[in-house]
Amino acid sequence: MKKIISVSRRTDIPAFYGQWFMNRLKEGFTGVVNPFGGKKYIVSLKPEDVSCFVFWSKNFTPFLENLKILDESGYKFYFNYTITSLPEIFESNLDKQSAIDSLKYLAKTYSPAHINWRFDPVIISSVCDAKYFIERFRKLAAEFDGLVERCYISFVTEYKKVLANFDELEKNTQVKIEYPDVDFKIALANELSDIASGYGIKLYSCCCDYLINEKVQKAHCIDGAVIEKLFFPEGFTYKEKHTRQECGCTESYDIGTYNTCPHGCIYCYANTNKGRANSAFRIHDANSAFLGYTKSQSDQWLEEIQNTSPENKADQRLFE
Repeated sequence: MKKIISVSRRTDIPAFYGQWFMNRLKEGFTGVVNPFGGKKYIVSLKPEDVSCFVFWSKNFTPFLENLKILDESGYKFYFNYTITSLPEIFESNLDKQSAIDSLKYLAKTYSPAHINWRFDPVIISSVCDAKYFIERFRKLAAEFDGLVERCYISFVTEYKKVLANFDELEKNTQVKIEYPDVDFKIALANELSDIASGYGIKLYSCCCDYLINEKVQKAHCIDGAVIEKLFFPEGFTYKEKHTRQECGCTESYDIGTYNTCPHGCIYCYANTNKGRANSAFRIHDANSAFLGYTKSQSDQWLEEIQNTSPENKADQRLFE
């Protein structure tokens, strides 16, 4: 059965690992280490095994030429494109104008329906209050008028590692993080929805079901219904498989690796710290089957997978 491949919730492959991804396409498979337990397995990337790629990125600019190759090869794909209005202190390693320009390019090259614009997360602080987000959201929505149909929002998830990063930020700067109540968040989301609708954009809530009402719908970042509408008008079989509480995503296979994204966002749930992620990027091997690991380690794991018990044996055709 064909699979939806998520590329990736765990790191920004289009921005930083495009050559690695294209090498994996040539090989026809990639290795993945489950971050919750460490099990290693193989995911086919052959055209006949992939129903759709869902790409996640903060900047698709380095990946645009690769998308042309994918399109010409018959692969189907759409985009989760994160463009926020957060101050640089939260997102330091990012060319936002380049990201905006590339979103416009993708919308015109493919279609507005191919893009989930992620204005995500919203972080209320001493340097970005509700008024700040309203003004900057309005500016972005105006820029994306006619180019985006869906915008996904959420308020920052208070994971332990995120809170630790916030504590460190407050110690080292004058920035104070605020944690508003639900009524505040609902009011802000409703106002953003009103702005979005003025530009033909519907607002969706990602993993924040308390925001859902007549103005804000539930988000499905990986969405079988969108894939069906874009690529399979004759019908497409899929099922929901949540990745965390209140997630609405369709079942997919994520091929990324935590602690490999050098964007350095303070709010990131996928990195333990910036240094570890930057180091992983600097030393990564584009020829390794497993992202973030050496080729020798990857080759050893591939051999172990090939030689495993029959019930767990990898599909041999992937290695031919």
